[in-house]
Amino acid sequence: MLSTSNILLEAKNLRKHFPITKGFIRGRVAGWIRAVDGVSFSVNRGETFGLVGESGCGKTTTAKLILLLEEPTSGSILFGGEDILALSETRLKEYSKSVQAVFQDPYGSLDPRMKVANIISEPLVVSQALPRKAVIERVKQVLLEVGLEPKSINRFPHQFSGGQRQWIAVARALASEPKVIILDEPVSALDVSIRAQLMNLLKAIQERLGLTYLLIAHDLAVVKHMSNCMGVMYVGRLVEHGDADEIYQHPCHPYTVGLLSAALPANPDAPSAEIILSGEVPSPINPPPGCRFHPRCSHAKGICSEKEPVLRKVAANHFVACHFDLGG
Repeated sequence: MLSTSNILLEAKNLRKHFPITKGFIRGRVAGWIRAVDGVSFSVNRGETFGLVGESGCGKTTTAKLILLLEEPTSGSILFGGEDILALSETRLKEYSKSVQAVFQDPYGSLDPRMKVANIISEPLVVSQALPRKAVIERVKQVLLEVGLEPKSINRFPHQFSGGQRQWIAVARALASEPKVIILDEPVSALDVSIRAQLMNLLKAIQERLGLTYLLIAHDLAVVKHMSNCMGVMYVGRLVEHGDADEIYQHPCHPYTVGLLSAALPANPDAPSAEIILSGEVPSPINPPPGCRFHPRCSHAKGICSEKEPVLRKVAANHFVACHFDLGG
């Protein structure tokens, strides 16, 4: 039964804890790395959800869980209202076809020994039994979608620039006609001069094909340019999420405020002081009790180290996990 909801992809209380073992033969579990620790969000059809945070906060692990490259410790992932972890083998193949990814490094994500035709057609060969002629036609079609010449199908990755390699990665993701594309730091390895080109290309393709994006990024300018909604992660948890414009204009969590003050001043002409986030990001092996951000927070009080704040609604589509009202 198809869902009538506008939500296409949803994570509910998602967790991924990696065991830390000791001993060579019969290793015992000595602790856990809480990479993702109770994350919930939803992505509407045809929209972009940006997931932002410092390195090691759990963004990429979240993407791997949705791509089924990692198995969740607990929680659920819904696609079109169905729990993907409960799907049959046949339905899982359909899901894998419907959810594709573009990764950070265009140099590492493309096999240098394969021609473009084989790189792009790989998802088709895995998920569909198509005649060779139909496969080649589809490869040429998606190359045109990303602005590359169809005649380049017989070239190797090293014969393209870094930007063009990422264009090829996008074409490969499009080949199986997915509904969702996970963009894991898609422009961070590219020259500044071509980042805007790729972002504009992705937005144009999204509008033309009705795609849904989950954007993983640490660059707030990229998230601002691309996203309808966004979530801010800190040490495995969401500390703020909701409408992207609302969060940029009225950030409520001290961590979000600090990130935005350092990267994206609301009014570049207005005098403002950059908020320096003191201290180090805590380890996901032994995160602080209560609010995980409290050791670095200038607003922290006793309750912050004792009780974990839950996400609460502060606007129509704006939620924050903080004990205090600090909205801008």
